[in-house]
Amino acid sequence: MHDVIVIGGGIAGCTTAYYLADDGVDVVLLEQYEVNALASGANAGSLHAQIQPEPFVEFGERWARRFLPAIPFYRESMSMWYGIESVLGVDLEVSRDGGLVVAANDNDMQFLEAKAALERSEGLETVLLTAAELRDRAPYVSKEMGGGALCPIEGKANPLLAAPVFAAAAKARGAVIQQMQRVTAVRRLHDHFEVQCGNQSYRAARVIDAAGIDAGNVAAMLGGKIEMQSFPIQLSVTEPVSPLIKHLLYFSSDMLTLKQTKTGTILIGGGWPAVLDKQQRPRVKSSSLYSNLRIAVKTVPGIAAAQIVRTWAAQVNGNESWLPVIGEMPGSHGFFINYVPWMGFSGAPAASRIIASLAQGHIPPFDFDIAPFRP
Repeated sequence: MHDVIVIGGGIAGCTTAYYLADDGVDVVLLEQYEVNALASGANAGSLHAQIQPEPFVEFGERWARRFLPAIPFYRESMSMWYGIESVLGVDLEVSRDGGLVVAANDNDMQFLEAKAALERSEGLETVLLTAAELRDRAPYVSKEMGGGALCPIEGKANPLLAAPVFAAAAKARGAVIQQMQRVTAVRRLHDHFEVQCGNQSYRAARVIDAAGIDAGNVAAMLGGKIEMQSFPIQLSVTEPVSPLIKHLLYFSSDMLTLKQTKTGTILIGGGWPAVLDKQQRPRVKSSSLYSNLRIAVKTVPGIAAAQIVRTWAAQVNGNESWLPVIGEMPGSHGFFINYVPWMGFSGAPAASRIIASLAQGHIPPFDFDIAPFRP
């Protein structure tokens, strides 16, 4: 019998287990494969805080105003990311060079101005750049671009390292990490929960659903529902090249993110769709690869000479509002949800600190309103 069972061994589950164990809670984490096996280890490691350009263009200002409560949440999570290396005593390759959205023309600049105004209304600093200022700040960007917007607190970390490091830190503080434990049932008994994994069962007073792509399936075991969908997307990485791209780079007119790692490789993404094979496994889509690389070279001509060494596909989770779902599930006292759509890597520290506090009956140590995130 444990105090808390955490379901999911991605970045959400591992950070949740870490904060609980650091608080002295008896916690066991259950992961169906190995820690960091799915999206948490296959994403690009971007640390986002601003309103993302793509949904703003697609859904408009009304959607963005609904999303605004998430900005203080992500701002706090960025602060936590930038302090975690010193707390854990490890190098997660965290950098804070800023997120730069490049505008192709004057129309795109008007869109960036509207977006920046909303961000500033929630205390997020966003700096608008003229074409000349863009060339000064980011000389690697195509000279044809008409300006940009810089969010200074954005950055990146290494997703291959992060979740395993948090899992190790949780284990060092007393957490039990159980891999290859696929949850098949969650039952509410008289005063505790029983979580079944094949022939093995675990019991605890509280359960936290941090199962990422499977969070909805786990919640459904107790009659709950989470607004979420799953999407296959793809990423590419180049060979190591000389320092070129300083920022986490976006392109306002199409799907693109670019960043250069500590080793010199360049990650090329932006959410281009992959495909699912007959076994529902994500596979690379060649037309998406072509389009992604074409836009990357259009935005940063200097990457044209870099060789692509790998392209891969992964499943990501999302919802239309882009709002996190964090809190106790209605009608299931003691069962908690920790689900951050789209930007789960970015939001993991803040979301997990919130859920770890709530699971102990404590008020989270933040000054922003978490009510909009309740399941």
